[in-house]
Amino acid sequence: MDWDEEYELLKAGRLPPPGNASSSRPRRPIDNDDDVQMAGPNVQPEDDDEGKFLGRPDAFPEDEPKDTPLDRLIRHWMNERHCPDILPAQEDLLAHLLDHLRRQSEAVQLLRSDPSTSEDEHMRIMLVQTEIERVKFIVRSYVRTRLFKIERYANFVRTNGEIQTRLTAAERDHALRHAKITDQHFVSSVLQGLPETQSHLDDTPLFVPPMITEPDKSRPVFVHALQRCPRITLPDGAKLEMDKGHISLMPYNIVEQLVARGEVEL
Repeated sequence: MDWDEEYELLKAGRLPPPGNASSSRPRRPIDNDDDVQMAGPNVQPEDDDEGKFLGRPDAFPEDEPKDTPLDRLIRHWMNERHCPDILPAQEDLLAHLLDHLRRQSEAVQLLRSDPSTSEDEHMRIMLVQTEIERVKFIVRSYVRTRLFKIERYANFVRTNGEIQTRLTAAERDHALRHAKITDQHFVSSVLQGLPETQSHLDDTPLFVPPMITEPDKSRPVFVHALQRCPRITLPDGAKLEMDKGHISLMPYNIVEQLVARGEVEL
């Protein structure tokens, strides 16, 4: 069909216009995605409270951290390292952990000597040994920190009955022996050659620091609140309330009682 014939047929109305060539075909309905509710099979209705888990505190409940003996030891260890004073000894806690380490070490040695132990079990044994050594390091560091303070304040410990109640029997004996040996050394090396009025180690002259070294409780420390703490008064008279997780820098004597009650950690 040439152009002239097509024009005549179009003019007579027997040929549809080129632009309407697709009008005789059945049209597909146009999908309107905005009007269609697109929901998967597992989506809950909007008014179902059980389906609204985003932002709901009880959707993924977090278990409270368990306060294990090792956790308590680490907390006491860090408190002892950062505290200017000597804190109460944790004799029962140390005895429990040392007994557990002894039994665990015996079990590890028994498994290592067993020829039927597989390679995977040997790998687990190595991990257990690594954990044992980690706990031993914490125990040694905790004991050494206390011994360092006891030797530094040995003369003060000897004359202060309240601080002696925080020590174990072995620590008290060590403090008394250390103070005695130190005094004997000072007397034999220096004091025996001085006049009687200047040969004492417990003098308290005016306007001069005391000869017996005492813990400096006014030293500032960082404090981390483990729970909501009662209001405390700062040296300038200001009041401070610490919520759980709050961290502050303040003199130790301000939070001494909070540390003793376990409400904060250093």
